[in-house]
Amino acid sequence: MKRKGIRFERELIHALWDEGFAAIRSAGSGSSGYPSPDILASNGKITLAIEAKVREKLPLYIPAEKVRELVMFSNLFGAKPVIALKIKKEKWRFFEIDVLQETEKGYKISKDNFYMGKELGEILNRYTQERL
Repeated sequence: MKRKGIRFERELIHALWDEGFAAIRSAGSGSSGYPSPDILASNGKITLAIEAKVREKLPLYIPAEKVRELVMFSNLFGAKPVIALKIKKEKWRFFEIDVLQETEKGYKISKDNFYMGKELGEILNRYTQERL
């Protein structure tokens, strides 16, 4: 599963470069004692700290500690914290922290809030979509 996640992270990095963003996988992600996102991306105006997740289906549960670390890193780095989620047969969706559903142990993305996630162009401020 880890190899699959890395493959999708690389796919996302290519998409970010195609949009004019410099993007890298964070080598320390999950392996150092310090918080670090999976991907860092910036175009000099917008900087994103991205935690990338791949799932066959919903829901996705995210431990509160993981979200806290992403927010802490982002605040120190001057980045916007984002959860990127790739579900089988769907486009990448990007979730700002305030649209995640709180649970007892953290957060989740379910069918109820999946479409609150933004598409790549939206999170990069290329366009906006109206949500009902």
